[in-house]
Amino acid sequence: MFDAGTALLALSDHYDLTPSADKFEATRDRYARVAHAVPPEDWARHAPLILAIDALKVQRNAVILGHSYMPPEVYHGVSDIVGDSLQLALAARDVEAEVIVQAGVHFMAETSKVLNPGKTVLIPDASAGCSLAEAASLAEIEALRAAHPGAAVVCYVNTPAAIKAASDVCCTSANAVQVVEAMPGDTVIMTPDRHLAANVARETGKRVIPAGGACIVHERFAPEDLRAWREANPGATVIAHPECPPDVVDEADFAGSTAAMIGWLRARRPQSALLVTECSMAANIAAELPEVSLTRPCNLCPHMQKITLEKILACLHGMTGEVSVAPDLIAPARRAVERMIEIGRA
Repeated sequence: MFDAGTALLALSDHYDLTPSADKFEATRDRYARVAHAVPPEDWARHAPLILAIDALKVQRNAVILGHSYMPPEVYHGVSDIVGDSLQLALAARDVEAEVIVQAGVHFMAETSKVLNPGKTVLIPDASAGCSLAEAASLAEIEALRAAHPGAAVVCYVNTPAAIKAASDVCCTSANAVQVVEAMPGDTVIMTPDRHLAANVARETGKRVIPAGGACIVHERFAPEDLRAWREANPGATVIAHPECPPDVVDEADFAGSTAAMIGWLRARRPQSALLVTECSMAANIAAELPEVSLTRPCNLCPHMQKITLEKILACLHGMTGEVSVAPDLIAPARRAVERMIEIGRA
């Protein structure tokens, strides 16, 4: 188990991690983005780590891909490219740096390796998993293919490379409807998010056979919660992620992927909004939209929260946490992801 205190003690032999006014000042521009969410005394402790990571990125020829659910000090402090799963996958293909550090969960790091196999991909904490990825089952896919001959298998990006390799096409919450509509026939098998499958079925009119489980963050929301939040915040706009149960999505004013939520807020800029998703996202986009009062019901993803500045510094320092994908899985997994990208282009 990673112990932050022990790691900092070991790293302090190599880097000056003592907080100081100079280090705070050197990162003040980044602190300005997160001052609404991070107290200055906390940022004072982050600043030395951020500067050490900055230097190591240059030394290792590394780039950090930061998911929107990262803590603000990671998202705004050290990430070079930020976005949702689709945006980071697209970015990973084009990374020219020798090293990719995935500030996200394990399936994202695998996706980066699949799309850019010549690069060294590191994850700061290999135990940063995903309830959806864990729910995906090759045996279930095979059984559903047998039960529904000819039905395409659409796998959510939140899956291991082995599941992607066994699927016909990949999707993200941003393009799931588009991908399912592009599949032949009126029946599609979708894994591993049963709520996303149900929400997609309602939008496409296709028969979507669900497999797998649900997101431990989004499944916890209930429609009565949204109704109570509306009463407590009159006039607030409610925005939900499609990994939420359908009856929760029905209560929302808008439902969309992480990127779609951000895009909707940028375009509409409501006076007040409730984000029904992982609550780190609200802290990260509040810097861009200070005029929007964001209320977030705080369901934190325990896996995303495992990625910290200390762990990023440690993995770059020791070049640890390298992610590998079996060679025989890379081509078929990449084919599923590339097909998704081609559908998006079309």
